[in-house]
Amino acid sequence: MTASVRARVLGLRRSGSTTAFSRSEAKQGLPPDAEAVPGSNRIEETVMKVAVLDDWQRIAEASVDWSTLQARAEVVFFHEAFAGEDEAAAKLADFDVVMAMRERTAFPPSLVARLPKLTLFAMTGQRGATIDLAGMAARGITLTYTSGSETGNGTAELALGLMLAAARNIPRGDAAIRSGSFQEGVSAGPVLAGKKLGLIGLGRIGSHMARYGQALGMEVLAWSPNLTEVRAATAGARLRSRDELLAQADVVSLHIVLSDRTRGLLGSRELGLMKTGAILVNTSRGPLVDEAALIAALAAGRLVAALDVFDREPLPSDHPLRRLPNTVLTPHLGYGTRETFAEFYGQGIENVLAFLDGAPIRLLKPDR
Repeated sequence: MTASVRARVLGLRRSGSTTAFSRSEAKQGLPPDAEAVPGSNRIEETVMKVAVLDDWQRIAEASVDWSTLQARAEVVFFHEAFAGEDEAAAKLADFDVVMAMRERTAFPPSLVARLPKLTLFAMTGQRGATIDLAGMAARGITLTYTSGSETGNGTAELALGLMLAAARNIPRGDAAIRSGSFQEGVSAGPVLAGKKLGLIGLGRIGSHMARYGQALGMEVLAWSPNLTEVRAATAGARLRSRDELLAQADVVSLHIVLSDRTRGLLGSRELGLMKTGAILVNTSRGPLVDEAALIAALAAGRLVAALDVFDREPLPSDHPLRRLPNTVLTPHLGYGTRETFAEFYGQGIENVLAFLDGAPIRLLKPDR
């Protein structure tokens, strides 16, 4: 099928109306759900459906102007996480386009196989550890991504906020005031100036955090598998081995990509190296830390955790982390700023419209 015909075939109609195609156009190739109009030589095409997933904060519609896309498609916003693969398959089976928020919803091969109408997977960002991008590409599904500034400021600022909140018991103080109390039950926290901040990962976000630590008067230590002394010094940090960093730091903050090599990077042995009362900040990915080992260390009162990410998201309502008093928990807010959502959704709409016009942009070519 030529690009122009494909664009006309995939173009979505206002108010569920249809557009007719001649038989000569049909011979160039039409999608399997195109139907002949009885008694005529024309083809009728149904309205294509676009699923906007993972809008847990109900912020997508207010972030950008969707009217251009809504004029050509039926756009459905999903505000709740799917209970599992069966629910995802049932609710997405009739959609042609999926706009996914990073990897909040997993798309393993088994789920992709149950989405027969899927023709475009428009994701935000360029990484999808829980998404079968290679399998989608092999099936002929078009893959697009969003790019942009990607400064990492939002995540780094939240990591700073979590560190301060955990150190000074800010959430507990807020809860005391709201319950009618005052200082009762709110313990004193340490001054961070002069303390050691250990950064695991010193890329874009880690480097921001290094500067924040320096501004607070903290000594900054850093480690990652390929970090050099020169690179660490450039960011204002001192290179340490992983074990040295864990043993010396008063605060450990994770800023490293999740991969097969880094999954479970901090287990019971590594957590056991940390100082009693040390703060662990994680705004990267939950599975970097062995969850069971972390819960055990927290339950024993050895550590304080300030977490924005979890093994399973949304965090189940009965999860033990919710009950532990030595935690500060936020619902994966790191990258989710107003500016980021406007960029993500704005470019996502551009990607879908370009696809409908037969000239897709920001094409993602997954590693196989």
